[in-house]
Amino acid sequence: MTVHTGITSATDTTSATPATFSASTTEEKLGWLVQGLLARTPGARHALVLSRDGLKLCSTPELSVDQADHLAAIAAGIQALSHGASLQFGDGTGDVRSAMTEFYGGILFIVEAGEGAHLALVTTEDADTGLVGHNMGQLVEQLDGHLSAPPRRP
Repeated sequence: MTVHTGITSATDTTSATPATFSASTTEEKLGWLVQGLLARTPGARHALVLSRDGLKLCSTPELSVDQADHLAAIAAGIQALSHGASLQFGDGTGDVRSAMTEFYGGILFIVEAGEGAHLALVTTEDADTGLVGHNMGQLVEQLDGHLSAPPRRP
């Protein structure tokens, strides 16, 4: 799977036009962005970027590989259910802005982060939901269409 991103690091001398990177390079490029999201969001515990079909693209180091894969599958499932609700009860497009699941001990937030990609964030249960949404929105704006995860082909 390839991911298209135009994000460059401060030491990157290549142009900022979209390029194709392997999944491991994408994880390196996005890692500092999701770490920054955790750092500036009080109560944030874990973050990851995932494809629509549940493939983890990048996660914060506090998540083990198994936890990150599990969270990616959960987030993809919630987004799929939200898509179905939008088709049936929304404007019929199936578009989903965000989903939030509140559970004992935390909250899971999921937002679109580009074509076929989502950003998921787990926080403590007392996190400021407005600030969380704002900070996630800022990160998605930073990505601003540079991140896409096209569907995998069999």
